[in-house]
Amino acid sequence: MKFSNKLQGWHYALLCYMTWGTFPIYWYPINQSAMPAEQILAQRVVWSALFAIFLLLLFQQGRAVVNAFKQPKVLGIFFLSSFMIGLNWLVYLWAIVNEHILDASLGYFINPIFNVFLGWLVLKEKLNKAQLLALMFAIAGILWLAIPAGQIPWVALILAGSFGIYGLIRKLAPMEPLSGLALETLLMSPFALAYLFFCYTQHTLVFGELNTLQMTVLLGSGAATTIPLLWFAMGARRISMSLLGMLQYISPTLQFLCGVLIFNEKLSAERMVGYALVWVGVAIFLLGMRAKAKYAKP
Repeated sequence: MKFSNKLQGWHYALLCYMTWGTFPIYWYPINQSAMPAEQILAQRVVWSALFAIFLLLLFQQGRAVVNAFKQPKVLGIFFLSSFMIGLNWLVYLWAIVNEHILDASLGYFINPIFNVFLGWLVLKEKLNKAQLLALMFAIAGILWLAIPAGQIPWVALILAGSFGIYGLIRKLAPMEPLSGLALETLLMSPFALAYLFFCYTQHTLVFGELNTLQMTVLLGSGAATTIPLLWFAMGARRISMSLLGMLQYISPTLQFLCGVLIFNEKLSAERMVGYALVWVGVAIFLLGMRAKAKYAKP
């Protein structure tokens, strides 16, 4: 049963990260509109909340959310998690809208390192030699990518830090994945609606000008946001923080490929060396896991 539970965690994490890795393609039609990242975020929060409520009613889990509003400690935890994921969404959308997909991918290359650190610091997860060697290669690649730029990679660092803390909270949070996600979006919704109303009063709200494809993408953002986050939360509760972090390299690798091959962002030879170092680290980690699993078989 324990092995089956861990295998499910692998599947959920893979589905989640592969979906997130192709998000630049999903959001591309919206990028061609005049809608700023702040409005995209607000719309995303509102449609995600509506979709989460629909799922709550479908699976009859609304009572857990209602009870959470009666528990100040639980609300405090989820205020923090909602702030972290909201910040992550905003910076990520800004990066996509402003054609910084490679910077966003760097953030998600850094994030697994931060996850492994959190797993060691907070959850007391032990690291074997292969994991340590993998981390050394990954850190070397990140430093190679960051230092030659001559400036602090704030987009990457905010994305890495906010999602790392969010992942830790969701791993320890006292609620099931669906009810917890619904609570987060509900906590963010009043702020999102207030901002959209403000934009409406200032005649800066971009909505009616969207074409059919752009409108479809925006309305579908609730499902596109909620489903991968549910997969992430379900995966986080079944596998270790370290493994969750290393599997996440799937997402920035796909984002990287989208930025270079589809959206034609410039990639220098020096930057390519940094990515190669990170990928070597990932390969070492996964090979070490495979060897450990093979050795553990009776």
